[in-house]
Amino acid sequence: MNIAVFPGSFDPVTLGHMDLIRRAADIFDRVYVCAMVNSGKQPMFPAEQRHAMLRAATADIPNVTAELWTGLLADYAKERGARYLIKGVRNGTDFDTELGMAQINRALEPTLDTVLLPARTEFLHLSSTMVREMVKYARPLEPYMPAAAIEIMKGR
Repeated sequence: MNIAVFPGSFDPVTLGHMDLIRRAADIFDRVYVCAMVNSGKQPMFPAEQRHAMLRAATADIPNVTAELWTGLLADYAKERGARYLIKGVRNGTDFDTELGMAQINRALEPTLDTVLLPARTEFLHLSSTMVREMVKYARPLEPYMPAAAIEIMKGR
């Protein structure tokens, strides 16, 4: 069974994330979408809410499981029996960052490979940072976030 992990802060989950998750679900038998807790970041949404938004957004994809993790990504992947990490890239900067992270994760867990999925053109502009600005200024979120995640966020 080919198992992959798609990690991120998902602060919040975006339509760009969802496109990558659906594409990964078409490639792999099982995909764990992992909302990571990064002690170096100050998220807008608490970890439990990010996890709830992610669970709601992925509920209709049968081979996807959304989870929350506070440790190292390589340890999470090993615990789930995953051999692949999925990362989305929008540009050269993303590629450079993810290449370095892939090397670190491979050093921690030698059987772990990183698969880079290029963002589709319609999602190149989309980032969680941009969506947080839309949230901050009470702008419509439907063009940027899955409806199920918006409903969870409104309950905040």
